[in-house]
Amino acid sequence: MPRTAPITLIAGPTASGKSRRALEMAEATGAAIINADSQQLYADLRILSARPSVEDEARAPHHLYGVADAAEAWSVGRWVRAVMPLLAELKAMGQPALLVGGTGLYFSALTKGLADIPDVPSAVREEALALYDTEGETAFRLRLATFDPPAEAAIESGDRQRLTRAYAVARSTGRSLSDWKAATRPLLAPATYDRLVIEPERSSLYAACDARMEAMIAAGALDEVRALIARGLDPALPAMKAVGVRELAAYLTGETTLAEAIDAIKQATRNYAKRQLTWFRNQCGDWGRTN
Repeated sequence: MPRTAPITLIAGPTASGKSRRALEMAEATGAAIINADSQQLYADLRILSARPSVEDEARAPHHLYGVADAAEAWSVGRWVRAVMPLLAELKAMGQPALLVGGTGLYFSALTKGLADIPDVPSAVREEALALYDTEGETAFRLRLATFDPPAEAAIESGDRQRLTRAYAVARSTGRSLSDWKAATRPLLAPATYDRLVIEPERSSLYAACDARMEAMIAAGALDEVRALIARGLDPALPAMKAVGVRELAAYLTGETTLAEAIDAIKQATRNYAKRQLTWFRNQCGDWGRTN
């Protein structure tokens, strides 16, 4: 069906060539490119998040890149509140939109919906964290299962943030997080967008991850992390948890060698890419595929 201002969702793991593909499509169609990667939101992470270069950004309109400070914590909801008016604006101008990134929850919010969950009081969040830390994950999971069995079963081992979030929502609202999510509706109408996953062969993807890390070091990743350390930011902030920040910080503070830090980042990046591949295969099985 022809559309006046089509939307194309382009997802894929890190180092898969998503940004290059989106730029080629934008230049061919006149589309605007919109960031759907949670780390590329941060102005402080141009190098470590592999944001498009200044030169690439000049070749086509780019939106929501580098718009957040590392001291901020953008949630899925905040990204949605930024992206939906932007899509409406582009539609009004008749300009196509390409949403490209590797953050699966952003695409899930658009295609499956985002639960309108009331704010959880800080006291309840702190209670959940304290219980998790005191009891340990196994006991905490048993506690969560009494409130929200589907969430407990779905959340991966070691994911303290999501486990405590599910518990806090149930305790605060009297309704499980799974129920809140089940009541959601897609933000994009099903017939208004195309969907594509960039899915390279795994060995070539891992090689690209390793090569990218070497290029990041050459481009000044150490200076980027040095500047973040100097700000004394909370290590729990999303920007401070980006792959490469902790590892290079360890080198800069003398806890490890540069070679060890680089090897650790390469491994962490490959692990991240693997998790992304798994997520997109499980959650986006009906999307188009290309390598």
